Amino acid sequence: MSNAHARTLQQLSFDNRFVNDLPADPVTKNTRRKVNNACFSWVQPTAVQKPEVIAFSNEMLLQLDLSLDEVNSDEFAQVFSGNAQLKGMQPYAMCYGGHQFGHWAGQLGDGRAILLGDVINSRKERWSLQLKGAGPTPYSRTADGLAVLRSSLREFLCSEAMHHLGVPTTRALSLIKTGEQVMRDMLYDGHPAYEPGAVVCRVAPSFTRFGNFQILTAQKDTATLKKLVDYTIKTDFPDLGAPEKAVYVEWFREVCKRTADMVVHWMRVGFVHGVMNTDNMSILGLTIDYGPYGWLEDYDPDWTPNTTDANGRRYRFGQQTEIALWNLLQLAEAIFPLINDTEPLEHSLQFYRDYYQQQWNDMMAHKLGFHGSSDELVDLNKKLLVLLQSVETDMTLFYRSLADCNMSSVEISDEDILRRDFAEIWYRNEQVNDVYLGQLKHWLTQYHNILRQQGVLESDRISKMNSVNPLYAPRNYLAQVAIDKATDGDYTELHRLMDVLKKPYQQQAGMEQYSKKRPEWARHKAGCSMLSCSS
Repeated sequence: MSNAHARTLQQLSFDNRFVNDLPADPVTKNTRRKVNNACFSWVQPTAVQKPEVIAFSNEMLLQLDLSLDEVNSDEFAQVFSGNAQLKGMQPYAMCYGGHQFGHWAGQLGDGRAILLGDVINSRKERWSLQLKGAGPTPYSRTADGLAVLRSSLREFLCSEAMHHLGVPTTRALSLIKTGEQVMRDMLYDGHPAYEPGAVVCRVAPSFTRFGNFQILTAQKDTATLKKLVDYTIKTDFPDLGAPEKAVYVEWFREVCKRTADMVVHWMRVGFVHGVMNTDNMSILGLTIDYGPYGWLEDYDPDWTPNTTDANGRRYRFGQQTEIALWNLLQLAEAIFPLINDTEPLEHSLQFYRDYYQQQWNDMMAHKLGFHGSSDELVDLNKKLLVLLQSVETDMTLFYRSLADCNMSSVEISDEDILRRDFAEIWYRNEQVNDVYLGQLKHWLTQYHNILRQQGVLESDRISKMNSVNPLYAPRNYLAQVAIDKATDGDYTELHRLMDVLKKPYQQQAGMEQYSKKRPEWARHKAGCSMLSCSS
């Protein structure tokens, strides 16, 4: 993408259809309160002392048609920290509700996020700009609406990394240090401390969530619910046609499809969202709200990165598929008043189940270098997932190591060679005994036989595997190293990691340290494994 249409900040074109077409909260005073019969509240960001841009996304600058020179201007720092506004910006916070950990929580809303407006770029694409950590809103409840550097850096880094991994996601334009100190109790252990404050500018075609619809149904406000659904279809799903009952059904089916696609990608790369509440589910099927997320190190379907979820493990890796379905059921119940017929909604939910399973099977086949699934590949992958759990095995590195194995050779039967080729993927080598090696050899033999039966060329297998199995992932411990340095004012590690994660499937010379399994020192270190909701 060229920068032929480069604009200055002052030349950005805003089209704030959300606030123009939907009802606003009539109360304009920024106090915590219940908001009824409205989709948003007007609110202004809180000014900060000394904004400093410490990271930005070149790709998002291009998407917004912004010149690279703009990032170096004081105006950029002032606008995207919340200190100043451009012509056309109309800041507001969304009203929504949601189920948190399976329980209806009532009104939630943008408690520390403020939307600035929607930019229309030269390709007629809509991009909503949202500041996270820019101060309190009517939905902040008992919180201050601010964010700290560590959580902001993690969100900025991961959202951009996910894009380059090919995972549907919200994006990030900038990471700005505010010059403020913010009090946080990172581990919820009664030891709060001051930390550097920061603001992330998040970007997406829309930040509408399942919870935006749920709150209106909970308030029995069907009129506003219809306005919001109609707006969403006309703005974000225009190909479906003019809103009416049949289109509502088709729209819900499309949301089911996009949600399934998103979760399949999560499972492909080993991403665990950590807090799949319905208010954290994007209507566009985008990964949204990077809080206590994590990446599988060893393959453990029961792992959750969220300390709040440590006991129930509702949002564990292996449960994400079913949680997405449960969340879609809640959305179906929210829009039911507009359809008044359960059958088409149930059909869409069944479609999710069937479509997800098909996409999952194909994805798992692709990870092994095949072009599509089959019954024997489904069986092979079931056996593989059992094998990965029998010894503490790094999931990301397993698939890359498997691609490096010469499957046209008889070497897969040599235990010494197996120990050598896979040595770097096991976290506890003492677990690798003769029984396990025998099981691994048996599985590799089956894999080899299916490759031969299907006529898969070795070069095609390797190419396919390395296009869907990343070598570099934004592992929590890598992010924490960058956070520790950034807290001390050193941003070189953040920028280096950002550059590496732009090409996650390509071997990068001199960057081997970013493709290693989690070091033992990081197994239980704060920020390197499990995270709290304040992380």
